[in-house]
Amino acid sequence: MEVILKTDIKGLGYKNDLVAVKPGYGRNYLIPQGFAVLATLSNKKILAENIKQAAHKAEKIKTEAEGISAKLANLTLEIKAKIGESGKIFGKVTTLQISDALASQGIEIDRKKISINVPVQTAGEFEAEVDLHREVKSSVKFAVVAE
Repeated sequence: MEVILKTDIKGLGYKNDLVAVKPGYGRNYLIPQGFAVLATLSNKKILAENIKQAAHKAEKIKTEAEGISAKLANLTLEIKAKIGESGKIFGKVTTLQISDALASQGIEIDRKKISINVPVQTAGEFEAEVDLHREVKSSVKFAVVAE
């Protein structure tokens, strides 16, 4: 079953992508939640026209994403956490904490666009991946330090 995505869905695709999904996933989740529409001939024509009209706007968004990516390349965040005697932290560092630390630096990024590939359970330096645009991905370094 082919559907046209109306929003970015992690692991599936980006807005205005034409993707093939299993019928149950499309019919019972994506379409009722408003995340996608059925890829009929008329919807494909509408999609093509929307993409054509939004090409200039998309280029501007991509340029902004590349600017943010350049800022993130030179940035190292400091995340404070409670650390025990063995060096392990209580709890773990989440994408919300990274998003808040970026906001304090003046960079607003939704926490859903940040992913930490390895579990952060000790003090030290780590990297998180930030999905700024479908063609622009960046990584941000962060150091976990004791409070």
